[in-house]
Amino acid sequence: MLRPHITQLTELDIRAREIFRGIVETYLATGEPVGSRTLSLQGIGLSPATIRNTMSDLANMGLLDAAHISAGRAPTHQGIRLFVDGLLEVSEIDEAQKSEIDARMESASGDISNALSEASNIVSTIAGAAGLVTTPNREAAIRQVEFVAIGHEKVLVILVFDDGQVENRFIDTPNGISASQLQESSNFMNFHLRGRTLSEALNETITQLKLAERELDEVAQRLIQDGFAQWAGVQNNEKRKLIVRGRANLLNNPDLHLDLERVRILFDELEKKQDLIQMLDAAKDGSAIKLFIGAESPLFALSGSALIAAPYMDSRNRVVGALGVIGPTHINYARVIPIVDYTAQMLTKMLSNRGFIT
Repeated sequence: MLRPHITQLTELDIRAREIFRGIVETYLATGEPVGSRTLSLQGIGLSPATIRNTMSDLANMGLLDAAHISAGRAPTHQGIRLFVDGLLEVSEIDEAQKSEIDARMESASGDISNALSEASNIVSTIAGAAGLVTTPNREAAIRQVEFVAIGHEKVLVILVFDDGQVENRFIDTPNGISASQLQESSNFMNFHLRGRTLSEALNETITQLKLAERELDEVAQRLIQDGFAQWAGVQNNEKRKLIVRGRANLLNNPDLHLDLERVRILFDELEKKQDLIQMLDAAKDGSAIKLFIGAESPLFALSGSALIAAPYMDSRNRVVGALGVIGPTHINYARVIPIVDYTAQMLTKMLSNRGFIT
């Protein structure tokens, strides 16, 4: 099924499409409502009266805002989405910007935290907006699982990962457990889970336990299930962070500078880090740039902001995080999209060259 905005684009005739493109491109360049006379003077080849009639039709379609009818019209969030998806011509990132990004990422390549912070700084500085990046998911493979008796009523669960990290968790065993049952549980987990990531292992544990119900001792089954609950806690307790840079750039935006309430709302939104992490995680579903424009996201419904985000990967080509820019909805998409995309690629390259596995 076609998305609604694509259907609307096909319904625009050549004149309406040309006027719509002119309005959005001018609005994105200036941040101001666009009047019919402005378009006429740009050489669009139509009279102001004709342009006004078409603008009225576009407003009825929900693509233009009627709030500025005396001074001109601005595209709605729906209209910007239509333009970005169907009419935007993304520019190439120039060699000078590539060199700057390469040099800055290289200078920060000694430490993953520094690299993430610098990537956020880069997109913030070049785009003139707020940059943000999520710390990566930890997805190292499991090397070994061991169950070790500690006294009569406790068992220590040990998970050793390929990256050398070790996780220890205790399980209560009120009725005690034999050495053979501990060994049976360890053998089962190592056979089925070695070489898998923690998230893969959690899913596999459920599947394999159901298949092996008749083969495993009842105590061993319960021990594995309790261990599974502990591992789920390990995964859920891994708090991911959001690194935000360049908030001050938002104050330089003339559109927001005149509306202090919108500035306050936008800064409040930047503090809702878990919500922003969830939005950036949506950019991890695939390898392409993702855009969230204004009211498309409940988070930006009041401030009228936009988020441009791109995923980055580890040395195994697994998407583990995302890098993005937040700015006004009239941000220069054609210029900013390739900057975010290229910086995310350089972050991926740095992680791959250093063999970084999350």
